[in-house]
Amino acid sequence: MNGARVEICGVNTSSLPLLTDEEQYELLKKTKEGDKKSRELFIKGNIRLVLSIIKRFKNTDENPDDLFQIGCIGLIKAIDNFDLSIGVKFSTYAVPLIFGEVRRYLRDNYTIRVSRSIKDLAYKSMAVAEQIRMKENREPLPEEIAEILGCTKKEVSASWEAIQAPVSLYEPVCVDKGEGLYIMDQISDNGNKEEYWVSDIDLERAIEGLNDREKDIIHMRYFEGLTQMEVAKEVSISQAQVSRLEKSAIKSIRKYLE
Repeated sequence: MNGARVEICGVNTSSLPLLTDEEQYELLKKTKEGDKKSRELFIKGNIRLVLSIIKRFKNTDENPDDLFQIGCIGLIKAIDNFDLSIGVKFSTYAVPLIFGEVRRYLRDNYTIRVSRSIKDLAYKSMAVAEQIRMKENREPLPEEIAEILGCTKKEVSASWEAIQAPVSLYEPVCVDKGEGLYIMDQISDNGNKEEYWVSDIDLERAIEGLNDREKDIIHMRYFEGLTQMEVAKEVSISQAQVSRLEKSAIKSIRKYLE
């Protein structure tokens, strides 16, 4: 999008600043200190991030100007909540928040009717989940949300599913060092147990050729059916790192089996 003139909500993207990682860090640091000019420049420097995300929703019936405004709300929330000490790029943190804000807007305006009781449970559980995230800086478990609300884990999960708009499996949830992490990377597969993997091919021997961390990731992902987020918590690395290691391991396995 660099250099291209794109106007949406009166914004000409060719006039937006292009910030280096160092400039982003300094501006964000000053923003956290209350510098309004730095905050304004930082927002302008990340508008392209919003535009790149709302392009993913071009096949919806929603007005792109409305989606842009909602995306900007997500960007501002990301700026306000970002912690400079966590050691990740701002874009890595901001992308899922902006996506989430746009998806919530689409979900709330979705045409399929869901009962009020299910909606109420979904919104209450999301509020509880957000409280846990803010307080403990981690993703909450469905069972603990259910315990707080006095319902079952199944009811919480069903309420969330009921209000979700359909999305592509190739929709990115974050970008890290130029690599996208997609929804399909987060999907667990409880059917991929060991008995289904080890058939007529010498898969075990191929896995033995991996390093210890790759072995652990492959075992947890494809033998235990964990999501990448769950694996990341188990091995104490980022989800993006799990994704890269998993892809590298699969590539090695395929090369061995060829």
